[in-house]
Amino acid sequence: MNPNLASLHPYPFEKLAQLKQGITPPHDKAPIVLSIGEPSHPTPHFIQEALLAHSQGLGIYPTTKGIIELRLAIAEWLAQRYAIPVAALDPDSHVLPVSGTREALFSFAQCVVDASVAVKPLVVMPNPFYQIYEGAALLAGADTYFVNTTEATGYLPDFASVPDSVWQRCQLLYICSPGNPSGAVMSQQQQQTLLNLAEQHDFIIASDECYSELYDDEAQPPVGLLQTAYAMGNTAFKRCVVFHSLSKRSNAPGLRSGFVAGDADILRQYFQYRTYQGCAMPLPTQHASIKAWQDERHVIDNRRLYREKFTAFISILSEACPVNQPPASFYVWLKTPFSDTEFARQLFAHENLTVLPGSFLSREFNGINPGANHVRIALVAPLDACIKSAHRIKNFLNIL
Repeated sequence: MNPNLASLHPYPFEKLAQLKQGITPPHDKAPIVLSIGEPSHPTPHFIQEALLAHSQGLGIYPTTKGIIELRLAIAEWLAQRYAIPVAALDPDSHVLPVSGTREALFSFAQCVVDASVAVKPLVVMPNPFYQIYEGAALLAGADTYFVNTTEATGYLPDFASVPDSVWQRCQLLYICSPGNPSGAVMSQQQQQTLLNLAEQHDFIIASDECYSELYDDEAQPPVGLLQTAYAMGNTAFKRCVVFHSLSKRSNAPGLRSGFVAGDADILRQYFQYRTYQGCAMPLPTQHASIKAWQDERHVIDNRRLYREKFTAFISILSEACPVNQPPASFYVWLKTPFSDTEFARQLFAHENLTVLPGSFLSREFNGINPGANHVRIALVAPLDACIKSAHRIKNFLNIL
């Protein structure tokens, strides 16, 4: 067996299941689960119809690169969304479809990390983080280096605290903006700083942008890494690879459809890797994805639904504790008055409401666990369930 498997931590939801063991929640309160970031808004009918209309494609092996129509739709969406000239994005060399960002974020590290170097490489990532980053780094034979995100830094990674010796060993940097779990958004200036560091120290930036289309202010969509690179004159997107998904944007987590885009030289090698990995997207999924990337109306409506839930949830809960709406994502990153694990456990015991302890999403680093004393609340349930959840948390806080 791969010896690096022993380095993997239990997944957060495995820890959560253990935390809840032995507890019998009140039977008079229906269970509400806000621990998992799984969208529950209906998948648009036109996406489902496109999937069915092309079901004959199940009889054909799909290619790793996907059909040109899909890559063209993705390139056009990127250009429109991030103010990049269409001509600057070649669908043949800058875009590659993937079966959801989870598998791509993991497999990317297996492809780009060179563990044969004399000094063991580093993969740098925010803390808290999507645990796929850590697992990908460890199984690629690298060490991990965490960059804490705290209230003092606006829940953004404190990259200024990273010493040059770390950047010199860094081969891959994962960033996530809008962030999971805080919803914090990196500025273009912060991304410019990272691109300059990547140029100076020769590492790749993998930008997880799967929450990019869930934002509060219609006039201020989050900036993307390719957008920043192009604005800096890096028109070949050197050292930049972005990861996007239809799971959150289009409420289609079961479609397992996303893409990577950026540096053509990196994608050419990643494409070769993927031909052996065997994660080609089925043709019906590709055709449904084309329809999804070509339509913005359902995405605007999706943001409206989340905005309604945030407004109602925060209005109720703010009467019991400080709570802020993030600029993006569908998470509330709530500070707890005592241990986050005990808070989540007691909340489940008293209110039959499941949230995720923040410490399950982070590691102790430089003397602190930045996820401690926080819980992640995913406002993915219907509006009425989110309202009930806010009342339950409020009631729970009031009896403490």
